[in-house]
Amino acid sequence: MELRERALSAFKTSSPRSKVEATLAIGPLLKEGKLDCERLLFHDAGPGRPDLPILVEPKEVPRRSPFTAAGHAALMHSIAHIEFNAIDLALDCVWRYAGMPEAFYRDWLLVATEEAKHFMLLEEHLSAQGYRYGDFPAHTGLWTMCANTADDIVARMALVPRTMEARGLDATPLIQAKLAKVGSPAALEAQAILQVILTEEVGHVAAGNHWYHWLCARHELDPAAFYASAAIQYAAPRPKPPFNYAARLAAGFSPQELEKLDSDSGLTEIAAHST
Repeated sequence: MELRERALSAFKTSSPRSKVEATLAIGPLLKEGKLDCERLLFHDAGPGRPDLPILVEPKEVPRRSPFTAAGHAALMHSIAHIEFNAIDLALDCVWRYAGMPEAFYRDWLLVATEEAKHFMLLEEHLSAQGYRYGDFPAHTGLWTMCANTADDIVARMALVPRTMEARGLDATPLIQAKLAKVGSPAALEAQAILQVILTEEVGHVAAGNHWYHWLCARHELDPAAFYASAAIQYAAPRPKPPFNYAARLAAGFSPQELEKLDSDSGLTEIAAHST
């Protein structure tokens, strides 16, 4: 089975543990594995999903304090759910889009394996607290944008890694600060897990930036103009401050893009966060 077929097989797998194992098994094959860049036939565009968690609208996910055991678990569960979706986001890029350079598929296969590792770290952390993935309701926001851009690879690169996932670069330091205030052993362990995730997510957003600009050049599109149009067409969420400028720079956003973020959000001064 070639690598894109393996990605599709993992994508269709419903069990979280089996999906993670199938994705991680691709890792050792990345350098030597066979890659076929032709179109794969698969008519159901949705990923395999477990029966739990129950999926609700984002506004229906209850907010809980991280200062309680259940609140901490709910917070980490929400992040685990994002990472579980992120596995499918990367796998979907690999199997869905034909005719791209081999480096494109290898980049997103690497992203998928790292997202699987992140999910596994969070699942193990939840288990140590007496919980498991599926114990809390979760929302569908990330996958909705992925599904909406399924037929437009340029919009996919613009609005999933460069917008939806880039929000994680901004949010993670804020969550880490809350966990530091809690100060419990579980909170400090979670803070360390989030640092691993943040460090690698910079590379994931960077992959999105790279391939977005590559595709814009290929199709003779102006990156700024296309992004503005796609954000309106697909109702992309507007980035909200505070922004992790250091992480965004490391992920390939230009100083001009960061200045625009600053002006669009109405900020008067930059409060950069270290990764």
